[in-house]
Amino acid sequence: MPDEYIGGVPGDAGAFNDAACTDEDHRHRAGPGAALGAGVAGRVTGAIRRHPLRSALGALGVVVIGILAWSVAWYEGQVSGASGGARAVVTVVRGSSMSEVATRLGSQRVVTSTLAFRIYLVLHGTPVVRPGDYLLQRHEAFAALRSALVAGPDVFGVSVPAGFTVDETASRLEQLPGHDASAFVSLANSGAVRSPWQVPGSTNLDGLLGTGTYIVLPDESDKTLLVQMVERFDTQAEQASLAQGAASLGITPYQAVIVASIVQKEGVYSQNLAKVARVIYNRLARGMDLQMDSTVLYSEHRDGGPVTSADLALDTPYNTYLHSGLTPTPICFPSVASLRAALAPAAGNWLYFVVVSKDGTEAFSDTLAGQVANEQLAKSRGLP
Repeated sequence: MPDEYIGGVPGDAGAFNDAACTDEDHRHRAGPGAALGAGVAGRVTGAIRRHPLRSALGALGVVVIGILAWSVAWYEGQVSGASGGARAVVTVVRGSSMSEVATRLGSQRVVTSTLAFRIYLVLHGTPVVRPGDYLLQRHEAFAALRSALVAGPDVFGVSVPAGFTVDETASRLEQLPGHDASAFVSLANSGAVRSPWQVPGSTNLDGLLGTGTYIVLPDESDKTLLVQMVERFDTQAEQASLAQGAASLGITPYQAVIVASIVQKEGVYSQNLAKVARVIYNRLARGMDLQMDSTVLYSEHRDGGPVTSADLALDTPYNTYLHSGLTPTPICFPSVASLRAALAPAAGNWLYFVVVSKDGTEAFSDTLAGQVANEQLAKSRGLP
């Protein structure tokens, strides 16, 4: 029994040994379970680790989404356009592709981005664009721009050549949308628009509208256009020194315009103008009737053609076979060259002239006998 006692109670011996051992010994004796518990605790309380590739892809996705959002916003901004942009006339040349039209729209700042406009046309349909001039607004909304192109040209050039009258100009304007010949003539004769060269009491603007081409916008009124024509003549009169030239001849500027209008109709070609002007002044100085066919035709609202005996017998203020002196008003719009010829006539004693060449050249003579000879020459050449 003492031997068993000497061995001691196993539990008591264990308690003694545990108390005596170090912390290190205790950890070793904790066994695998303790180690496992320690590992789990470490993963729960430590920082979470991510894979580098997964992080990069996430960042890239954010960037892509941002770019897409910006692109959509940019495109929508281009499509919507901006109000209040300046207007521009864009010319579409015959045979131009839609890509070329888009490039022209970009060069004239009608669209900020030709790329956005091309994308819009792909999504909404590419129209067939007719050649011509279009009045468009810069930075206009794409829908409105496309509609304007589909509608066709709305800006037109109207040519007013030398030799035209108010009536002939009105007939040409009537070919444009929104214009009426009778309305234009009525306005021109109303006195609402006046020329500084008109005589008091006159409302006739024949001879006092500038020649050349006018650009007519879709919303342009007859009055606006008529003002432009009056102002252009003022410029042309200044180029010809109308006031100074008339004063040097001892006539009024309006009388000089009347002479120039007759010179325009009778001389036509530059080589004849100054000589025809001299014939007019020579006949006036001698108290002779002018006897100009063009003045008779004006009273009949005709431009050219044969003058018959019935025409010559027509008693109007413009029949210079029946009435001496100048006509009451100009008979057409003279060119600057005709104005200058009227203000600086050629030196000579001529009283007659007739066309003797198919190129329009006229022969001049001092006597009736010379005129008859020239008429025979013209007839021999097959001229009327």
